[in-house]
Amino acid sequence: MKKMFASFATGFTALSVLLSPATSLANTTFKISAIPDYNATEMTRSFDSFADYLSKETGLTVQYVPVTDYAAVVTAFRRGEIDLVWFGGLTGVQARARVEGSSAIAQRPQDEKFQSVFIKQANLDDVKDIQDVKGHSLAFGSESSTSGHLMPRFFLSQAGIVPEKDLEAQPIYSGSHDKTYALVEAGTVQIGAVNKQYWDKMVKEGKVNNDKVVSFYTTPEYYDYNWTINLVDNKFGAGTKEKVKAALLKADRSSSEVMNLLSAEKFIETNNDNYNDIEQVAKELKLIK
Repeated sequence: MKKMFASFATGFTALSVLLSPATSLANTTFKISAIPDYNATEMTRSFDSFADYLSKETGLTVQYVPVTDYAAVVTAFRRGEIDLVWFGGLTGVQARARVEGSSAIAQRPQDEKFQSVFIKQANLDDVKDIQDVKGHSLAFGSESSTSGHLMPRFFLSQAGIVPEKDLEAQPIYSGSHDKTYALVEAGTVQIGAVNKQYWDKMVKEGKVNNDKVVSFYTTPEYYDYNWTINLVDNKFGAGTKEKVKAALLKADRSSSEVMNLLSAEKFIETNNDNYNDIEQVAKELKLIK
C-alpha cells in the first residue's frame, strides 16, 4: 500500500509540474527567425522590433532567434524550435517539405515578381550580358539562397553556362548578398549575383561605389521570400496561425524597423502553391530531391 501511495504521489507531482503555469502553453515563447542574408547586427535590431510588434498584436511572448546560416534555420524549423520564419523561396520549400502541414502565409507584393541582379567590377568592359559571365570569376550568395544562387544559376544554365565548368574558377559562395557585393568591390571576384531588392536599396542609400561596381543584367521574374509558419496551433492552441497571419497582414511601415530592412510597405497573403516553380527548378538543378 505504501509503495502504491508513493507511486501515486510521484505521478501526481509529475502531473503538477506539467500543468504548472511555468510550463503551460500560455507561457511558451513563440520564436521567429529569418534567413541571414543581411548584416547580422541590422537583422537582430530589426527583427527584435518586429517580435515586439507581434507580441502586442497577438498576445504571445515573441522572441527573435538569430541563426548562423540558411541550413541552420531550416533545421530549427524542422525540429519545431522555430515557429515562424522569413524564408527565401528555396529555403521555404525545403522547410515545408520537412514539416507536413506547415504553410507559407504572407509575402511582400514584390515577392510575386522578384528578380536577381548580376553585378561586376566597373572596369570589366567585356561583360555586358549574362552570356559574358563565361570565363570570369563569380560569387553567389548562400548555396541555399533563391535570389543569390538558385535562380541566378538557373538563368546561367539557360544561357548555356555551367558554373563548375565554364568559369575562370569554381564559384564562391559568400553566404549573403552584402558579402557578395563586398567581394566584387574588393576585386576578389569579377562578378556577383545578388537580389534586386538588396541592390536597389544599396543604390538608393548611396552605398554602391559606382567607380568599382555596376550592375549589368537583371533576371526575369519569379516568386521568392515569404513568411512560413510551423504547426503552431498544436503548440499554442487553436487559432494561433490565423492570429499571427492577421498580425502580419496588418503590419505597415509604422509597425517595426523590419519593414524598412525588408523594403516592405506591407505583407499580402500567399500559399504553398505559389512556390511550385521554385521547387521544380531546385529539383532540376538537384538542389533538393
